[in-house]
Amino acid sequence: MKVGIFGGSFNPIHNGHVALAKSLLGVAGLDEIWFMVSPQNPLKNAPELLDEDIRLEMVRAALSDEPRLVASDYEFALPRPSYTWNTLTSLSRAFPHIVFSLLIGGDNWQCFHKWYRSRDIIANYPIVVYPRCADGPFAGTVPVRHENPGHVTFADTPLLDISSTEVRKRIAGGKSIAGMVPPEVEAIITDRCLYARAF
Repeated sequence: MKVGIFGGSFNPIHNGHVALAKSLLGVAGLDEIWFMVSPQNPLKNAPELLDEDIRLEMVRAALSDEPRLVASDYEFALPRPSYTWNTLTSLSRAFPHIVFSLLIGGDNWQCFHKWYRSRDIIANYPIVVYPRCADGPFAGTVPVRHENPGHVTFADTPLLDISSTEVRKRIAGGKSIAGMVPPEVEAIITDRCLYARAF
């Protein structure tokens, strides 16, 4: 069984996340993709980060009709901050029958050398890099292909044209997020007045 690990804060999950994962299932030849909700990203300082249980609830709601896309709280029980190497090795011990691949955006690949034990990840796990629209100097880019090790795959998927940051800003500004997040997620956000204040 081949499973892709799609890690993120998902603060909140949006339609771009879901569409990308559905595309990666075929492009990367995966049986399932596990949305690994991160309780604490070591490279991010996000004061607006919601409690992990609420973010997990939204991911579960968004994926309720997608049997091959799975919401995972696996990192909740691991030491923090959430280092990907620790997560992957723990998963491999817990599920020895599964081949895990790491799914990351082109922006994260550009700074992958900063990740904890990045060389060990490259040496031991397949990596699938997808293009991503994001703020910053690497917006909409992935690194050139001759720079990557042989078992790193560059996925030909559409660019994400939506971000969680954009969703939060629209909510804080009193604007609609209809069509940006799954209806189930929009209902949770609205009912609980999540992200209602500006940061």
